[in-house]
Amino acid sequence: MSTGTTAVHAFRDDALADLDATGVAQRIASGEITAGEAVEAAVVRAEAVASLAAIETPDFARARTAASGAHSGPFAGVPTFVKDNVDVAGLPTGQGSAAFTPPRASKDSPVVTQLLSTGLVSLGKSRLPEFGFSPTSEFADAEPVHNPWNPAFSSGASSGGAAALVAAGVVPIAHGNDGGGSIRIPAAACGLVGLKPTRGRTVADPTDLTMPVRLVTQGVLTRTVRDAARYYAAAEHHHRNRKLPPVRLVTGPSSTRLRVGVILDSIGGLRSDSETRAAVSATADLLSNLGHHVTDAPLPVGPQFADDFSIYWGFLSFAICAGGKRLLGRDFEKARTDNLTRGLDALYRRNVAKTPGVLYRLQRSAQLYAKVFADYDVIASPVLGHTVPELGFLSPTQPFDELFEKLVRYTSFTPANNAAGGPAISLPLHTTAAGMPLGVHFSAAHGDERTLLELAFELEQVRPFARIQG
Repeated sequence: MSTGTTAVHAFRDDALADLDATGVAQRIASGEITAGEAVEAAVVRAEAVASLAAIETPDFARARTAASGAHSGPFAGVPTFVKDNVDVAGLPTGQGSAAFTPPRASKDSPVVTQLLSTGLVSLGKSRLPEFGFSPTSEFADAEPVHNPWNPAFSSGASSGGAAALVAAGVVPIAHGNDGGGSIRIPAAACGLVGLKPTRGRTVADPTDLTMPVRLVTQGVLTRTVRDAARYYAAAEHHHRNRKLPPVRLVTGPSSTRLRVGVILDSIGGLRSDSETRAAVSATADLLSNLGHHVTDAPLPVGPQFADDFSIYWGFLSFAICAGGKRLLGRDFEKARTDNLTRGLDALYRRNVAKTPGVLYRLQRSAQLYAKVFADYDVIASPVLGHTVPELGFLSPTQPFDELFEKLVRYTSFTPANNAAGGPAISLPLHTTAAGMPLGVHFSAAHGDERTLLELAFELEQVRPFARIQG
């Protein structure tokens, strides 16, 4: 089903209607619909927009069975999808790669246990680019994930399949994780709310705990702020990190006026494009008109950050390429990975001697980040260096050097929060001249998701988010 001449969506008059996850849960709780009807509606919707190529492994039969059981939690009976880089019992975990044949997982990842503790029912696995390394869900030899707003455009990544499914109305909420912007980037590309929580806020996948710098945090993509707020409050009931202040349930804006810092250009002086700059500047003006105290802000990381993060990005690929047979299976073949994975591996091998300094500075970035937030409550910036590109612009089929230069420019804002561990949210406050979503990025001090959610509620009220179904 579509609106206009370009958008592809599945919104219709069924059990899910155009409701967010909270609205669907309320219908189920009141008896107006059943969890089974909600799941069945999501299955029909998924099949209706199969052209988006957002689903890796459907698990519809098991979802139907699960929906017939008892449910508890704020999202009891609401359908969702799990990103295909964490284990779901009985399903393969393919990591978006054709370089190995994944076995079926023997048990759920702790991440999935936390996700489903909120009452959500999983319909299967969503797609991601190979090993989550790219900010677009494109592949060397497979159909890309298409953006529901216009299928000629990228859906972002690495949680690109999840974002496409939520934006298209297949499900109102979906699991994602963020190691360099992988929740916030697809949220910006697909017009969604994407909150990357503070490091340690949510349960970690076991593989994340083995990394020398823990970049990845787990979360969700939603169409409304209230769904994001309810999810993180519910997740906290399953796992509460006592080293962080509690999030608790945020239900609306705060009357507190914030000290807002604004950044328009990223590390290394990379200049954002005109539409992106205009969107952030307009948001800064809006915040000022709302009574917040808005000034320019310094970058929250040091001048070597971009190079350090690039080398660490390469290290992650090196770890997979060198240890793939042990980590992923004996049939893993580095030669079957894409140009981005192999290029990142080669980049690290050229810079391996720099590893101690890179790790030291990335680990120390948490202190630099915290220092900046002694003077600001929130920093507003672009999510990305330029507006969402058409499919092909960031394709992994192009030469690595050409691709990597594009990737660095495109993803020049989000990685700082991953290295430093601070929370950040992308909000769909603008649209481009081409009619595509354009997100604005907000960062806060470690453990201060409440401030981000309160501000998000305020902005959602005064500037309602564009809706794909018109």
